[in-house]
Amino acid sequence: MQGLRFAFGPFVLNAEAGTLLRQEIPVAVGHRGLLLLAAFARRPNEVLTKSDLMEAAWPGAVVEEGNLTVQIALLRKLLGPAPDGHEWIATVPRVGYRFIAEVETIGGLQKRPLSLPGKPSIAVLPFANVSNEPEQESFADGLTEDLITDLSRISGLFVIARNSAFAYKGKAMDVRGIAQDLGVRYLLEGSARRAAGRVRINAQLVDAVSGDHLWAERFDRSLEDIFAVQDEVTGKIVEALLGRLRAPPPRNRPKNLEAHDLCVRARKLIDDSPQTAREAHLMLTRAVSLDPEYAEAYRWLAMNHWMGWVHWGEPMEPTRSLAMELARKAVALDPNDAGCRWVLANLLAYERSFAEADAEFAKAIELDPNEADTWATLSDISVLAGRVEEGLEHIRKAFRLNPFPASWYYLTLGQAQYAAGEYEAAVETLRRDETYRTSSRRFLAASLAQLGRLDEARAEVELFLVSNPHFTIRHWATTEPFRDAATLEHFVDGYRKAGLPE
Repeated sequence: MQGLRFAFGPFVLNAEAGTLLRQEIPVAVGHRGLLLLAAFARRPNEVLTKSDLMEAAWPGAVVEEGNLTVQIALLRKLLGPAPDGHEWIATVPRVGYRFIAEVETIGGLQKRPLSLPGKPSIAVLPFANVSNEPEQESFADGLTEDLITDLSRISGLFVIARNSAFAYKGKAMDVRGIAQDLGVRYLLEGSARRAAGRVRINAQLVDAVSGDHLWAERFDRSLEDIFAVQDEVTGKIVEALLGRLRAPPPRNRPKNLEAHDLCVRARKLIDDSPQTAREAHLMLTRAVSLDPEYAEAYRWLAMNHWMGWVHWGEPMEPTRSLAMELARKAVALDPNDAGCRWVLANLLAYERSFAEADAEFAKAIELDPNEADTWATLSDISVLAGRVEEGLEHIRKAFRLNPFPASWYYLTLGQAQYAAGEYEAAVETLRRDETYRTSSRRFLAASLAQLGRLDEARAEVELFLVSNPHFTIRHWATTEPFRDAATLEHFVDGYRKAGLPE
């Protein structure tokens, strides 16, 4: 069957495509290892002789039996222990090996459902705009995103990030299918209408496993009560899922709804391109002028300045200083907002204020353990500190909370895979549609170069320099927040082999 896949434990093997995923994350595995794993997956729990396996991995070739022993050892190390603590591949003395696993064969167009977390899990689907006025879309989107943020701050819940929830906007799908895609049990869906100073909201909480409606309510209030309505909806959901209210610290709410709308629109544009970033900058500047105490607007404006000098080639000063000033102001205005905290933490790392950065990351996670962007950003900073395995774990956690993330998640994953020496996995990650053609190409070029694929690496360098004409290895190395000399040298080595300018 075209695209046939084999699922076992946390892994999905696509033998035809030559890929192995662990919890949706690519795993670096060699060609012979993939062939052996495919042979095992096709005949699980059967004893395969050494000659069977050698024919599968080295068809038509005569090789020493020691080659098979080496590949089996590599596979065991790569797969780690099975869920029951035993090895996936058991040795049958003097005969061969047996793959001990329940293997599910799935078609190429199917996606294996994610396992449910150990606590109540929920996704908030985009609220429908039923006002027949396209300009009210940002209001409905803002309501959805605020509810995601409010629920995310409840430590007893597992909450899917906004980027993944909005992957379903405007799509007609059954709730069971969406819940399986996202790996959650509960879905909140609804509609919103704003007109003549009033707001009407319909919301319902659905158990996607049983199909039961656990709670539904209609709200018809004055527009100025919108945030009180959000608090009420959040409270009802928490009560339904956890049986009791657990009030998080209060949030800094915008006092001007136009500023709120501008912020909602801007945060969707902030990391797409230099052009959309400039548009976002105008919106956010207007938002803080309308509402000088709106913490989230300052937070995104800080990120906008940071991305300007890190990704879009703008002068380092004054954008760097402005970014830090804005981030500190955001935290001062709303010290209980995890988003403001991780933005400040990221900027502090770039200032080499590592102890303060680590403290801010820890505070962000304490305030909101479901904030996927915190984990993804922390992955980047951890890798550059030389804590590569820790960085890989952080980005895996980010992907679980945000299965359909922004493109920069794949850049962060590819960077971590490169740092771990998983060059083939990094190439696969960085060539995905979600991130290819972005500044991630520098890591793709380095990964290809480390694999000895120099022609491909240099082609990627040429394409990268078209949109990053001022890039130099030296400038990048001095501005990135490295704490580990060996990790820095590893990246510089890959860049030089790929042909990036010194």
